[in-house]
Amino acid sequence: MSDEKLLEVTDLKKYFPVSAGVFGRHVADVKAVDGVSFTVRKGETLGLVGESGSGKTTIGRLVLKLLEATSGTIRFEGRDISDISARQTRMLRRRMQIIFQDPYGSLNPRMTIGEIVSEPLAIHGIAKGKARQERTVELLRMVGLQSSHLNRYPNEFSGGQRQRVGIARALAVEPQFIVCDEPVSALDVSIQAQVLNLLEDLRERLGLTYLFISHDLSVVRHISTRVAVLYLGKIFEVADRSALYEHPLHPYTQALLAAIPVPNPEVQSAQKRVLLSGDVPTAMAPPSGCRFHPRCPFAFERCSVEEPAMRDVGGGHMVACHAVENGTIQ
Repeated sequence: MSDEKLLEVTDLKKYFPVSAGVFGRHVADVKAVDGVSFTVRKGETLGLVGESGSGKTTIGRLVLKLLEATSGTIRFEGRDISDISARQTRMLRRRMQIIFQDPYGSLNPRMTIGEIVSEPLAIHGIAKGKARQERTVELLRMVGLQSSHLNRYPNEFSGGQRQRVGIARALAVEPQFIVCDEPVSALDVSIQAQVLNLLEDLRERLGLTYLFISHDLSVVRHISTRVAVLYLGKIFEVADRSALYEHPLHPYTQALLAAIPVPNPEVQSAQKRVLLSGDVPTAMAPPSGCRFHPRCPFAFERCSVEEPAMRDVGGGHMVACHAVENGTIQ
C-alpha cells in the first residue's frame, strides 16, 4: 500500500430539501452528510461503517458524482472533481466504479450476462467485435464464472453469481478506485466469505483501491486496511483496522464492537458492554454539540453545546470526542 492519497474528501455536505404545503415551500433540510472529511490512500481499503441512515451510501454516491454535493471538496488523483462538467464526469467513470448492494436489482433482467459485462466496453469505446468478446470472457473468468455463462440471463443465477457479474462489470473499464456499497449484505454468510476473498484477491492483483461501505463490523474487519466510523452524517473515529478493533476510543465505536456476537459464551459474558439509550435522532434536526451526546453514557455538559473536533491521539488514530480529550476515556 502506498502513502499516496488517491481520494481526498474535505468538509463534504449533502442536504436534501424538505417541502410542505400546496406550494411546496421549503421548510427544512435532511442533513444526510454534514461536514465529512477523509482520505483514501492508493492500494488500501477504507471501511466506512455505521448504522442504517447514517449517510454511508450517500457519501459513496457523492464521491462518484452520482449525486451533487451541497458543498465541500472532492479531489481524485490530486484533481478537484467537485464541479467538473458532464463530459469530464463521463471520462472519470473509467477511473471510478461502483459495486451495488443488491445483486438482484442492479442487473438488467432483459440483458444477457455477456451484454451486461461488455456494455461498459461499448460505451467507452474500449474494444469492438472479437476483442470485446474475448475481454468479456476474460472478465468473467477473473471473477470465477465461465464463458458458457455469456448467453444466460440474470434470473438463471444465484445471488453470489450475480454479484460476481456486478464485479466483472465494474472491472471492465479497468478502474483504479471502486466504491463497494454493502456488496455482501444481501448474500448468505457462506457466500459472503467467497465474495470478500475475491475482492481482496482482485485488489492485490490489479492494484485496486476500495471504499468499502458496510454496517457489518465483522465484514469490515476482514477486508479493510483502515476504518472510519460514521454516525448521523459525521465521522467520529478513523484508525487502522487493528487499532480500532483492539482499542476503540469513541463510545459509539465501543458500542458497535460490543454488539458483535462472539461464539464463546464465556468470552462474551466477560466482555465490557457499552449500552446505548434512546434511538438515533433524525437527520432533519440533529442534536446540538456532539450529535451522539443524547445516547452517550459518558456525556457531560460540554458535549451538548460544543461540537468535538477530530484529534489525532497517536499513530494516525483520529477521534472526535470530548470525553477522550479530557481523559475520561483512555
